[in-house]
Amino acid sequence: MSKVYFDDVVNAVENLVHACSSLTPSCESALACALKAETNANARFALETVVSNNELAKRENLPVCQDTGMAVFFVEYGQEVNFVGGDFEDAINEGVRRGYKKYGYRASVLNPINRKNTGDNTPAIVHTRIVKGADVKISFMAKGFGSENMSKLYMLTPSKGIDGVKNAVLDAVKQAGSNPCPPIVVGVGIGGTAEKAMQIAKEELLRDVGEQNKDRVLADLEKELLESINALEIGAQGFGGNNTALAVHIGKYPTHISALPVAVNIQCHAVRCASCRLEGKA
Repeated sequence: MSKVYFDDVVNAVENLVHACSSLTPSCESALACALKAETNANARFALETVVSNNELAKRENLPVCQDTGMAVFFVEYGQEVNFVGGDFEDAINEGVRRGYKKYGYRASVLNPINRKNTGDNTPAIVHTRIVKGADVKISFMAKGFGSENMSKLYMLTPSKGIDGVKNAVLDAVKQAGSNPCPPIVVGVGIGGTAEKAMQIAKEELLRDVGEQNKDRVLADLEKELLESINALEIGAQGFGGNNTALAVHIGKYPTHISALPVAVNIQCHAVRCASCRLEGKA
């Protein structure tokens, strides 16, 4: 068995959360393309502001948005790895704790009942999948709640079919309006159970913005939905124009014969993700 150590995970996570200070390269490219294509004057101003804000954040090492979100992690844990030095999720949370303090990010996590802040943006949300191999891949997403609050789950009957899926996604975007600070990225999970569909929708947001789906049917559906969403003309920051969304990312999973779950998880224009791989040591 190879070994991955507690402190290595802590240090890796501490570095990953610095992603809150810049948009991903694919998001930057998508915004640049949106700005180039935008014809609405007010929407162009909004996009120019978004772009210049990102440049300032990177230059001054500041959070690209004041809402540095809840820290969400998707972990691919190699089955040949032995974790040494403590509990794996404790290591994740310690890295979040140190990173958010080090970079001066806002602590936004609290007890849902008494609303008392935990003070260090922990605990994180950690999704772990056991995979083949002797290493650990950790993917981080800073999920702000202007967009997270727009999440929707539709438990459709199978008779609704693909048209029902399309209508559900469009309904979610319409209801969200300008609340999630568009242009947005729309994550969609189809199938599984209620919680599986929601997880798929969230994980799809880790993809490079606009990355083509490997599934041809889903790729065509993503393209169609992106066109339909942009035709809504909600636009950048709600000012209208043709850039309500930068991309639609869809994932699927087999489901029950009597079900058609559709989950929609919206990401604001501030896509802040990063990943790393820890090689197991002898």
